[in-house]
Amino acid sequence: MEPINPSAVQKKLDEFKGKDLYLHLETTNGAYASHKDQTVMTVGAYIRNGLIRYKHAKITGNGPYRIGMKMDYGWVYAEGLTHFTVDEKNRLLLAGHDSNGKLAVACQISTEPF
Repeated sequence: MEPINPSAVQKKLDEFKGKDLYLHLETTNGAYASHKDQTVMTVGAYIRNGLIRYKHAKITGNGPYRIGMKMDYGWVYAEGLTHFTVDEKNRLLLAGHDSNGKLAVACQISTEPF
């Protein structure tokens, strides 16, 4: 993965517009966050192979970035994104790493299930 290039990410988002897509989206502050500090609440969200189709998608921010995808009946968004790649299967893989390099958010979009 490399640091996000907003224009490259936007181009890939535009290519996926109007198609049936599989979404992997997860957030975490670390499974063991409360293990080291009991005042920290462990939180996270996870969906894998959720089928979506968006009519508009946009990357915003100056880094970390936010991606929003507008669907007929709502929105999907991820924020805190710092890195991306398009892999050999033409999947858009985005990640957000904290100041220690730990994964905090992942957003992956593909025309095939993960």
